[in-house]
Amino acid sequence: MTATIIDGKAFAGRVREKVAAHVARLKEEHGITPGLAVVLVGDDPASEVYVRSKGKMTKAVGMLSLEHRLPADAAQDEVMRLVAELNANPEVHGILVQLPLPRHMDEAEVLAVIDPAKDVDGFHISNVGLLGTGQRAMVPCTPLGCLMMLRDHHGDLTGMDAVVIGRSNIVGKPMAQLLLGESCTVTIAHSRTRNLADVVRRADIVVAAVGRPEMVPGDWIKPGATVIDVGINRTEAGLVGDVDFASAVKVAGAITPVPGGVGPMTIACLLANTVTACCRANDLAEPDGLTV
Repeated sequence: MTATIIDGKAFAGRVREKVAAHVARLKEEHGITPGLAVVLVGDDPASEVYVRSKGKMTKAVGMLSLEHRLPADAAQDEVMRLVAELNANPEVHGILVQLPLPRHMDEAEVLAVIDPAKDVDGFHISNVGLLGTGQRAMVPCTPLGCLMMLRDHHGDLTGMDAVVIGRSNIVGKPMAQLLLGESCTVTIAHSRTRNLADVVRRADIVVAAVGRPEMVPGDWIKPGATVIDVGINRTEAGLVGDVDFASAVKVAGAITPVPGGVGPMTIACLLANTVTACCRANDLAEPDGLTV
């Protein structure tokens, strides 16, 4: 058996098309343009590339793109004042502070200043709490993208046995909450889980987000299971995921590749979250298929 390849790049393109269509309707019917503001502190090369890509895609779907750059030696208070100004700006519906911040800054303190309604990364403690209690929240982009692909592939996820490998606040924990919301039976596993292979083998859905190159071999995968590989690890052989794709693809029913799987969905869901935030701010119906 060879698994179906879940093409994240193509799926992300369809998500961006939906975003663009909804943005066009907001402009035509309500005279509103969703706005995304990105704050970049310092000159981290990876962050520079990511911010440029976000800006380009934001403009491509017709949204307002605002970029604010501060030097690496900027004071934390300066960043927090900027965020407060963006909170008060009615043209800004989404605020993203690009991480990592310089070492002299407390990331938690900076993120806490963001208006939870504009927190399109879904990292604010208020959104974490809302998601954890099953209430309406801004959802972190990567887990949202994973859920979208799972829904698209399976439709109803009710009753499926899901294992999330990884317990990070950015992916693992919110992913588990989203799967619980879909009525899955969810296990959060990690690198220290006893008998991890046996835990993974029982899963209908495996979401690997542990950050270790090819940690999950194919013989850990239940035949026919769906594997969502969130990992992006740079090795001498190139980019690889947390799953050994070559062996897993022979066992799984469906699998995301690395690269070209989950990665492209992150920015697409950032755009989707910005549209969702805009609709909520204006008491309008949320975009169908772009949120939880």
